[in-house]
Amino acid sequence: MRNPEPRYLFAITNTARRGDLKRSKDMTQISKATSTDYAALTLRIGLGAMFVAHGLLKLMVFTPEGTAGYFASIGLPAWFAWPTIIAEVGGGVLLIAGAFTRAVSLAMIPLLLGTIVFAHWTPGWLFSNAGGGWEYSAFLIVASVAAAFLGNGRLAVPLPASVARLNA
Repeated sequence: MRNPEPRYLFAITNTARRGDLKRSKDMTQISKATSTDYAALTLRIGLGAMFVAHGLLKLMVFTPEGTAGYFASIGLPAWFAWPTIIAEVGGGVLLIAGAFTRAVSLAMIPLLLGTIVFAHWTPGWLFSNAGGGWEYSAFLIVASVAAAFLGNGRLAVPLPASVARLNA
């Protein structure tokens, strides 16, 4: 009895057309451009969900007043709490929707750098250290840069033509 050929869910090919999806007898082929679009979608949704979760944590669990008090305790102006919450929730929603992915990803980097400098530098590298280290924030910076390079990917919200060029 002959062994059947292995079946693959996806085979990456060098097809020139974006979105080229071809079915063959035993496998589905997706072009590199299409797989990159799906990678961008996956990264965009994961990063956006993380930002929304952190913003809602500050809003609903710690409360804006508690967040403002924490910010003041680490040497930041207390009023930074609201812009931070708005940036995290709003930026996360925009990333999930695929609107202005490059700009939003880059705009979140100063916020993440602030978490490293003001909140997580002293405990050291590992996030498991008491007080939380800065490895997670550093990873999120790298993920934000990758999202900025990749752009929207698949399933991005369509924008009016007047603003579509800003979303390229």
